[in-house]
Amino acid sequence: MMKKLCMVLAVILFTACSSDDTPKDYTSENEQEIQAYLATNNLTAQSSSTGLYYIIDTPGTGVAPLTTDRVKIAYKGYLTDGTVFDESPEEGVSFTFLNSLIPGFTEGITYFKEGGSGTLIIPAHLAYGSSTNGSIPAGSVIIFDIELIYVNYKTENEAEIQNYLIENELTAQQSGTGLFFTIDEPGDGQQPTLTDNVTFTIKGYFTDGEVFFESTTATDVQLNSILSGLAEGITYFNEGGSGTLYIPAHLTYGNIGAAGIEGGSVLIYDITLLSVN
Repeated sequence: MMKKLCMVLAVILFTACSSDDTPKDYTSENEQEIQAYLATNNLTAQSSSTGLYYIIDTPGTGVAPLTTDRVKIAYKGYLTDGTVFDESPEEGVSFTFLNSLIPGFTEGITYFKEGGSGTLIIPAHLAYGSSTNGSIPAGSVIIFDIELIYVNYKTENEAEIQNYLIENELTAQQSGTGLFFTIDEPGDGQQPTLTDNVTFTIKGYFTDGEVFFESTTATDVQLNSILSGLAEGITYFNEGGSGTLYIPAHLTYGNIGAAGIEGGSVLIYDITLLSVN
């Protein structure tokens, strides 16, 4: 059900579904419509050089997104007459790249920081132009009330890890990079550096317990050739040690993900370090 819903939402925010044979420039009448809307609703908005108008209710305190960032946004889209054409679930919708959305939405989100909220008032040339998109007529000014929930999932990943630790009554250490780790057996052999070759066994799973990888034989690699979070985590063990790594997405597959691993995922690895060099 959620996958179908996200597909519907994506249609609204990504590209127009149909185009008219004769494009029309709605810039002038859109500007008049926006000014009338602001006056009627007693609103004060900032405008950018592109013609986008935006109102910042809460600027947010986290990071401001780049157009290439992965974002999670809750939004409600409507026309100047109040007709709602789309609305996200309360928890928001994830978009792998902000710049894959319509230009006005992409630009507008960059004026907020993580946790920020407000309104975007987007003229047609930054949305669907002279194309009709579903229930949005050609040439329409479209408005979005938005909340920028997360940028690149660093905040969300940390909350997910913390919740996992609490639910499972675990205590973990945290490094400066955002990696969490627990040491069950520290080991009594050599402690590896990132340039060392190591042999280890590994089981990888998500916070919901689903296993995405488990080694059937020992893995032998040079540490600096593997995922940065996994490599860093292994350096906290001595030869013969074992424990668990809780790794946020920016230290693994980031926004893109990998086969069987969705972008933005927290990965958990149970590790036993068998030998160094």
